[in-house]
Amino acid sequence: MRNQWVKREAFKERSMNNYIATFYSHFGALSLCKELQQREGAANTAELIPVPRELSTSCGVCVSFQGDDWVCAKDVAIDLEGIYRVAGGRYEELFTA
Repeated sequence: MRNQWVKREAFKERSMNNYIATFYSHFGALSLCKELQQREGAANTAELIPVPRELSTSCGVCVSFQGDDWVCAKDVAIDLEGIYRVAGGRYEELFTA
């Protein structure tokens, strides 16, 4: 049973993109995280995490989420600094304010 769960999680990670959204304020990060968690589907994976130093030092908190479309996050975010795709430990810049 556990192996099936591990296989499903591995497939899910391969089939969806991982993103990090950075912000100028904690309020912006909290707002987007809450908004994404309330939506159905892959965006329910949204969580607050410390910002990787390579990306920003503005507020210290970012939102990590999975999905197929990062544009919806950009459209609803407040105080958004940038959105990055995470791939193989590297960060690809998709948007900066």
